Amino acid sequence: MNSENLAKYIEATEGISKPWLLVQLRLQKLQERRSQLDFEAYLQELADIQKDLMNLGEWWVGLEEEVFGTDR
Repeated sequence: MNSENLAKYIEATEGISKPWLLVQLRLQKLQERRSQLDFEAYLQELADIQKDLMNLGEWWVGLEEEVFGTDR
């Protein structure tokens, strides 16, 4: 799935409030631009995305049913 299709999916499913989907979109966009970036720039952007992902932490604990539709 390319970034345009992923963005449409996120929009159609009201996924804009789901930070893990936005991280996925950023990763897809980075992958699509990889050939245009030098190695250091690519690694820096990848590190930034990874940091943001790690900062999400366990924000979902206690909200499993609401967020994922299942119990933990």
